[in-house]
Amino acid sequence: MRSPLIIDPRSVPIIGVDEHLPALNATHWEPLALAAQLACSQGWVPPLGGDGGVTRGDTELRAAAVLMALVRRPEGLTVLLTQRTAHLKAHAGQISFPGGRLEADDASASAGALREAQEEVGLAPEAVEVLGQLPAYRTVTAFEVTPVLAWVQPPLNLKPDPHEVQDIFEVPLDFLMNPAHHRRHCAVLQDRTRQFLSMPWRGRGLSGEEREFFIWGATAAMLRNLYHLLARPLSSRA
Repeated sequence: MRSPLIIDPRSVPIIGVDEHLPALNATHWEPLALAAQLACSQGWVPPLGGDGGVTRGDTELRAAAVLMALVRRPEGLTVLLTQRTAHLKAHAGQISFPGGRLEADDASASAGALREAQEEVGLAPEAVEVLGQLPAYRTVTAFEVTPVLAWVQPPLNLKPDPHEVQDIFEVPLDFLMNPAHHRRHCAVLQDRTRQFLSMPWRGRGLSGEEREFFIWGATAAMLRNLYHLLARPLSSRA
């Protein structure tokens, strides 16, 4: 049985902020270190495996993949994110990575993530260097999502698909890897408890106007799993 969906995450009470956890910096995502972390991540179980209590035994999970794109800007790495259009059936209006459901002819999760990124935002595959994958994350909408981590080299020359993507923006990786920006929320819906993270970011999208982008749910959880992967001590990477 799936948990009820949260319609207005901004209205859900904040029960804590994780400033007690250390902030990460560029030394944690230096190319050689990042490659080593991913190479040693086989068998690693992330703290956040899914939301809403969805498990493979509960319902048939649909395979999906997202591109967790690290954009190499002169001022530092950023993460490429999108805001979905309001009319979509699943996750309408929410902040997400480029990506979506895998198709039968996708050779792998990486191939599916690259295809979806090109279709959704016009990101050319030749601008992307796939680094590896994080463990899959199960969503309350019954998707099993594989995050595909990659370097992306500007210029990007992005063009959103107006049917799926309302906006495109980038968030500094050091902002997202600082748990002082990770807020914990808790709601009780239909006698079931739902907890999730949010990482609100004020920045500029395609319009150039500054506004808040409310990063939450599965996207925030996958970013938090990336944080835990990068924060692991060297002795655990075996």
